[in-house]
Amino acid sequence: MLGVANRAETDAVETGMNRPEPLWTLLVLAVCGVCAPLNAEARKTSPVASPAPIAHFHPQGQPPSPATDALQRNARSSLPFEDKRDFEESKRGFVAAPAYTEIKTAEGATAWNFGRYAFLDTKQDFDSIHPSLQRQAVLNAQYGLYEVVPGRIWQVRGFDLSNITFVKGNSGWIVFDPLVSKETAAAALAFANEKLDARPVVAVVYSHSHIDHFGGVRGVIDEADVRAGRVQVIAPAGFMEAAISENVYAGNAMIRRAMYQYGMLLPSSPFGHVDQAIGKRASSGTTGLIAPTRLVTRDIEEIVVDGVTMVFQNTPGTEAPAEMNTWFPQFKAFWAAENITATIHNIYTLRGALVRDALQWSKYINEALYLFGSQADVMFAAHTWPRWGNARVQEVMRTQRDVYANLNNDVLHLANQGVTINEIQNVYRLPASLQQDWAARSYHGSEEHNSRAVINRYLGYWDGNPATLVPASPRDSAPLYVEMMGGADKIVARSRELYAAGEYRLAIELLNKLVYAQPANQAAKDLLADAFEQVGYQKESSSLRNSFLAAALELRSGIPSGLIPQSSSPDTVRAMTTELWLDYLGILLDSRKADGLAFKINLVTPDNGEQHVLELSHSTLTNIQGYQAKDADLTITINRADLEPIMMRKATFASQAAAGRANLAGNADVLKQLMASFGDFDQYFEIMPGTKTVVAVPPAP
Repeated sequence: MLGVANRAETDAVETGMNRPEPLWTLLVLAVCGVCAPLNAEARKTSPVASPAPIAHFHPQGQPPSPATDALQRNARSSLPFEDKRDFEESKRGFVAAPAYTEIKTAEGATAWNFGRYAFLDTKQDFDSIHPSLQRQAVLNAQYGLYEVVPGRIWQVRGFDLSNITFVKGNSGWIVFDPLVSKETAAAALAFANEKLDARPVVAVVYSHSHIDHFGGVRGVIDEADVRAGRVQVIAPAGFMEAAISENVYAGNAMIRRAMYQYGMLLPSSPFGHVDQAIGKRASSGTTGLIAPTRLVTRDIEEIVVDGVTMVFQNTPGTEAPAEMNTWFPQFKAFWAAENITATIHNIYTLRGALVRDALQWSKYINEALYLFGSQADVMFAAHTWPRWGNARVQEVMRTQRDVYANLNNDVLHLANQGVTINEIQNVYRLPASLQQDWAARSYHGSEEHNSRAVINRYLGYWDGNPATLVPASPRDSAPLYVEMMGGADKIVARSRELYAAGEYRLAIELLNKLVYAQPANQAAKDLLADAFEQVGYQKESSSLRNSFLAAALELRSGIPSGLIPQSSSPDTVRAMTTELWLDYLGILLDSRKADGLAFKINLVTPDNGEQHVLELSHSTLTNIQGYQAKDADLTITINRADLEPIMMRKATFASQAAAGRANLAGNADVLKQLMASFGDFDQYFEIMPGTKTVVAVPPAP
């Protein structure tokens, strides 16, 4: 078998693998929708008092151009900056902020740094940041303990990408969404207990299946207490499957793309990473997962925990495959999970994922509005800040409902008039009334890429023109374009004219062809980077901004390294089904290496009673659960608990067999043949041409 990881030593074939670069960590990040480095070893929270220095962008980067300055000035004059309600609401209920500015791991690494965005405190307008995005970034830069419902509900905000919520029961805390990392969650719990009455945690609620809503669970509860029944863990139906399996199959590609969307390699500065739309960025501590003890399976389900009545609304297929809102009738408080974050979210997330259903998302918000909205005095969520007062709550709920409904309906209206997936991003715009509403701005998603996603969901990627049905690859077609345009010098000269005129997208259109045709042409790459940079500065969406700036960085300097983690989360591997792992092995198989091979392997895991058959035929690896092949070439018997170190690449089948933890009965040579047929996945594969040189750089502060 092969661990879910990169195959780093293709010439070392054995009956098992023990490699240093596990892809599993990358898959976890991709699955969960955020980019939080993982560590397998136990760590502790260690606050200290010195902020990291503010880093600045690559020295070759360009300042905002006159065209960018003009666009930013227009945004400042045309958007409703006089509406200060978000600033008032984001500060309401403030109790205290911590005296320390960093949360450290046991090894001394920084898990979270409160000071890395201090440049936002200057009240300076940065022309390198879209004014609306800068406004959101300032709002998200606040941190500390906040009271949501007097004497009953508090949030610690700004300790991670997400918020952690503490609901006071009769005897202890009910914790909603315990952040990304153990360290930040533990610090938040300790801070809440310090400023309020210290109480034990009696229950944890996971609102949905992304890691920033469960990864820090071991910082607030002990699994022994869960097993003993002293602590409940509540989650929506389908939580475990969604938390582990969403997009594992394309995990290596997903994490590489996530470096762009989340700006993982960008420093925090006015010219780099400024915000992640729904929070600052993910922490980099220890992630974990404790399985739920109770799943919410009905559409609307009431559960009472420690004297607190919670009415859960299941909303599958919205922001996550498994997600739920919560209504607290005795507090008249509505928890919107990540379904209502007062920004346009991602219908299609650029890191890669199945396209979400904007219409269904809208319908679930509408259901919540009619079920709970008319009664709610406050609405709070897993990101950003609460909204108070029934009129305000209903206003934001209706805005968010209408945003997703309009996105679905109006895009399809245009598509039915012949607007294609390659045109819609330049045609679709929200109605004017929504454009003037801060809760409808494109901080996380964007009108451009979400509108294309709606067409892709219903009509697919083809625009109907046969010329685009089986297109030539850019590396093949680009040289022809360059030749027909008269060569590199003419392209660069014309592109400089377009750049000077502020026509950055047209300059990109030309330069992209040249860079594909001549990947070693650094002058062309630098000019393309300059154009990418200006577009990034102009974008309100953090996802788009980060993507353009990340590409600019790589075009100038090569692909940075040094940030991607090199260890795995045991909790998540334990939660991964054997079938999912075997499915992934089928993807890892290089069919060209397996040509002519044919065999069957039985896999038996007695401790959980599972049986599987792996069959290699026609250069394809398949598996089926619940069967054993009578004519199997090899039968592997190993407890699931002993298989997990192999999945994490902490052991091999050979070492487990030598230790008496695995039995290989039959022809072990077929296992060697299988191992030799797996291919490499390079986590730093090239996105922009001519950037493959990997440059070691320190992590972004």
